[in-house]
Amino acid sequence: MRNENAQHLYGLAARFDSPEALLKAAEAVHAAGYRQAEAYMPFAVKGVAEALGFRRTGIPLVVLTGGALGALGGYFMLWYANVVSYPWNIGGKPPNSWPAFVPITFELTVLGASLLALIGMLAMNGLPQPYHPIFNAASFELASQTEFFICIEAADPKFDLPMVRQFFESLEPLEIAEVPW
Repeated sequence: MRNENAQHLYGLAARFDSPEALLKAAEAVHAAGYRQAEAYMPFAVKGVAEALGFRRTGIPLVVLTGGALGALGGYFMLWYANVVSYPWNIGGKPPNSWPAFVPITFELTVLGASLLALIGMLAMNGLPQPYHPIFNAASFELASQTEFFICIEAADPKFDLPMVRQFFESLEPLEIAEVPW
């Protein structure tokens, strides 16, 4: 049940002073049924992503695809150059001598995998994103220094501003702040 007054909000953020409090809050947020929530912290806190219900990403498949495309492209390039475009008879070796193609094929496998990993990571994370509404939250600059934040987004189907505020108050945060668009 959405609150009509919350249409101008990105969400509601709560500030905590310890990683333990953040982890406890993340578990409570997920247990309460909120699925569009994010945690912000100055360093990685083990278990927060799992507590919020994040799933595995598709990056391994993207890297595998990039590596396979790089290997196939590298091998095809060498085969085409040595067999079709300009075949030479060097020391009686056949033009399609695959052992000679292994080093360059390997290098292009690594190149393809790393380039697609970078592009896939940027695309899946929605980057570059020079501005995010959470930057408007009160005291959010402390998220990169000493404090821990969790934000329930207004786009969550269960979001109701008074109920989320009351829920956050039950978690005893240092501060609760509305995050405007």
